[in-house]
Amino acid sequence: MAVECVIKNASKTVGEGPHWDDMTNTLLYVDIQENTIHRYNPETSVGDKIILEDTVGFAVPAKKGGLIAGVGRCLVHVDWDTKKVTKLHEVEKGLKTRFNDGKCDPRGRVWAGTMGPIDPDVENMPKIGSLYCLDLDGSLHTMVKDLGKANQKVVVDNAGKSLPDFGFPDGMTIDTEGKLWVACFFASKVVRYDPETGQQLQAVNIPALRITSCCFGGKNLDELYVTCSAHEVSEEEFKKYPLTGSIFKVKGLGVKGSKAQIYEGEIKEG
Repeated sequence: MAVECVIKNASKTVGEGPHWDDMTNTLLYVDIQENTIHRYNPETSVGDKIILEDTVGFAVPAKKGGLIAGVGRCLVHVDWDTKKVTKLHEVEKGLKTRFNDGKCDPRGRVWAGTMGPIDPDVENMPKIGSLYCLDLDGSLHTMVKDLGKANQKVVVDNAGKSLPDFGFPDGMTIDTEGKLWVACFFASKVVRYDPETGQQLQAVNIPALRITSCCFGGKNLDELYVTCSAHEVSEEEFKKYPLTGSIFKVKGLGVKGSKAQIYEGEIKEG
């Protein structure tokens, strides 16, 4: 197993939402508070970005072209080439919420959650978020309400466990054996769990403290790309972890992921 930094200090704030686009063999990720979507080509080591008008929680490709992204409280369509942004839906008007994570299911629908401010902290933040589904006809449905962050089932419970050893579970992905790879915020690692038993199977140490998410990528889908956060990091932490905010690639894990789903539906301006 080898851990490599592929984009040093890639994110100025919260690097999140990695998605491997197998059509272009590029990595998509967002920098939430910088309002940006990034695209990185490992073959050429060239990256580019799009700057939007609000926080960006996630971005996934659409079959009809472009990307579906969570921008502030809106779901939008982004045309990468023309930079045109089309608002599809706006939710929760009047609430201090924003879209956070979002992924596509096997049917090609987008599932995306909103969250409120992390105040006073992540464990006691207000439960004013919701989980939404962008259906194939372009309609948006509210699936679950009154959430802190949009999680439904407890698989691994870190309550009462050591923060430096276990951290806060953040973004995750799944391998072809059905096992979860969970980013451990404040614990400098990604951990592989058995979702049936909650047992830890493997851990990958990453040279940054605030690990946010991960996805499988590469032409064989056997490389794990890992994002992390540089948001509100102290000078002391930067000295200890100079690669804070970077994008990492892990090779030699012995497992691989499945092709990421994309949005298969209609794109209707809201």
